[in-house]
Amino acid sequence: MSAVSDILKQVTIPKMVRVKQSFPRPRIEDVKAAVLAELKRPEIAERLKPGKRIAVGVGSRGITNYQLIVRTIVDELKRIGAKPFIVASMGSHGGATVEGQTEILAGYGITEEAMGCPLCIGTGTQVIGTTQDGLPVQIDAFAAQADGIIVVNRIKAHTAFMGDYESGLMKMLAIGLAKQAGADYCHAKGFGHMAETVPKFGKAIIQYSKLLFGLAIVENAYDDTYIVRAVPAESIAQEEPKLLLEAKANMSRILIPEADVLIVHEIGKNISGDGMDPNVSGTFATPYAHGGIKSQRVAVLNITQESHGNTVGWGMADVSTRKAFDSFDMDKTYPNSLTCRVTQVSKVPMIFQNDEECIKAAIKTCADVDVEHMRIVYIKNTLHMKEILVSEALVDIARSIPQAEVCGECEPLTFDEQGNISDTYF
Repeated sequence: MSAVSDILKQVTIPKMVRVKQSFPRPRIEDVKAAVLAELKRPEIAERLKPGKRIAVGVGSRGITNYQLIVRTIVDELKRIGAKPFIVASMGSHGGATVEGQTEILAGYGITEEAMGCPLCIGTGTQVIGTTQDGLPVQIDAFAAQADGIIVVNRIKAHTAFMGDYESGLMKMLAIGLAKQAGADYCHAKGFGHMAETVPKFGKAIIQYSKLLFGLAIVENAYDDTYIVRAVPAESIAQEEPKLLLEAKANMSRILIPEADVLIVHEIGKNISGDGMDPNVSGTFATPYAHGGIKSQRVAVLNITQESHGNTVGWGMADVSTRKAFDSFDMDKTYPNSLTCRVTQVSKVPMIFQNDEECIKAAIKTCADVDVEHMRIVYIKNTLHMKEILVSEALVDIARSIPQAEVCGECEPLTFDEQGNISDTYF
């Protein structure tokens, strides 16, 4: 037995019980029909011309129905005789390389074969104008040569700052479509200025580029597609803040407000830009945003395969596992931190051999707590909040919440011979 195992062997993991959380669930039943209806609105349809080469900007987030939505746009463009092609609009993600960004898109089912159109993935940019204060404005070189541009993105709360425009169309323009070079420029002043920087560059791109419209997506707390809205380029500045408020009102969250330990079964770039959305987990890397559960320690057990080794956000955990560490790829992770100037998200937590020791270490390192009644919340990830596990000490609090239902009895977590979670709890 190692010295670490010897220290942790006396730590007791409390029994846990399943809690179902319920949220409002407005959603679109026929997403393809909803997208087509938006594209056929007169103020949108009149912008789509036969023979024109149209760049469709696609990002790097795990968006529900993303493949379907993008393919529907491509098919409609082809139907009217336009010539669509897809460009990667994800800033420095994928290691800021052609191969990395192509791999990310393929992970979301966005390939030339699946989309029925070319993918033009490059790292080059073209300066198209300047901001009001004279800073250069650049976008993807392929998009700059197109006859028109469409960007497709989800509107949601950002993980590092708060403002009228957070994650959405304006940010995809200012940071995503601008590739690593433009993203680096936008991040140069830090997240304390991002609420002003994003619209400054985004509005300049709207002014100088051939942007036709943005297809905005809003999801409900269950990750269902709730809104799809084609927003004309000139209306994005006015309409996106309204959609952001709608998105925030329908966010999933942990209904338990406070715990000693938060266990996150998996984090990943397909889940959040920060691996785990701090608006849920409370693991903010900057002082410019706030929210989520309050906890003293955070344990992360796994990194999703869809992250392709990018472990951004993992540094906000206190403890993690050997198998998570084995997923870590510096070349995929560090470009994000080098670009956004936030180093904490790319650091490595304390590493333990398995899930059991990781959880025990999280408990052991808590200070000034009731060790006989540890308050623990265990979630699958920050996207899936329908069911969570809570320890015995939180059962009465869960029962007092109208949107929460305690299901069954408290039972011990089960581990396999390697000391990893052996039950499929979610």
